[in-house]
Amino acid sequence: MSNDSDLTIQLNAQVPTALGGQRLDQIAAQLFGEYSRSRLSSWIKEGRLTVDGEVVRPRDIVHGGAVLLLEAEQEAQGEWIAQDIPLNIVYEDEHLLVIDKPAGLVVHPAAGHADGTLLNALLHHFPDIINVPRAGIVHRLDKDTTGLMVVAKTMQAQTRLVEQLQKRSVSRIYECIVIGVITSGGKIDAPIGRSSSQRQRMAVTDGGKPAVSHYRVLERYRSHTYTRVKLESGRTHQIRVHMTHVGFPLVGDQLYGGRFRIPPAASQTMVQALKEFPRQALHARFLELDHPVTGQRMKWESPLPEDFVWLLTLLRQDREAFVG
Repeated sequence: MSNDSDLTIQLNAQVPTALGGQRLDQIAAQLFGEYSRSRLSSWIKEGRLTVDGEVVRPRDIVHGGAVLLLEAEQEAQGEWIAQDIPLNIVYEDEHLLVIDKPAGLVVHPAAGHADGTLLNALLHHFPDIINVPRAGIVHRLDKDTTGLMVVAKTMQAQTRLVEQLQKRSVSRIYECIVIGVITSGGKIDAPIGRSSSQRQRMAVTDGGKPAVSHYRVLERYRSHTYTRVKLESGRTHQIRVHMTHVGFPLVGDQLYGGRFRIPPAASQTMVQALKEFPRQALHARFLELDHPVTGQRMKWESPLPEDFVWLLTLLRQDREAFVG
């Protein structure tokens, strides 16, 4: 177990028989999954991660029953800078915070987005979060997806939230507006991996990771459907890929959306709103999880953003104009 300090790591684990016979770095990645492979490899080389008290190399084979001991200092993650970017915090205590992310905010620095991200904002709001892996970010929302995200403020909270996500006990429910009229709800069980033809796209592919989404109809319009989607897994672009896979891409999705669908004889305002919707119409509406320290079940709801509400209003007006 970890000791009281968030900066000192003391963990031990016995290698299960099923993992025996693999390289040390491979076993460590599975037993201490909250740390990156590169970080674990560095600790092995530095002698901070030992096998039965012995210092060995990352590539050395370890047998079942061996005891791994990790004693290390948690260092700041990367060369990130704190930036005073406003955050819409809907809940906060000493262990976690829940934010309502606006459209256009990138979650984590990457190529092309070195700063100006949610991570930079978190470092300004709570500087100690630099000692938590990925600054406490345990799941992500795409840049233009709005809504609820939980962030861990301590190592303990981070580890337990990651465990909950892996066990699928975190409930994440999204709402979206899709192109096409869905007759009834359903389940999409289709693995997702990176597209072989376009690297920035994900796709349903045989070699992908398991992904399950459940969707149901909230409202139908002449050529669109207001839909609620519950995630079992959390793959990159999962809802966008899955809904496109079953023939109902999201309104405004530049990457997966395909052609516009304009209801016949629709008003000019309606046509313009559909054509110019600036992002995928996707909102993380509900978040429910067990508090990582108290164990209490907690639930949050985020109101729909203005652009989403406006589009729904126009779709309803269009439907009513053609009833009968």
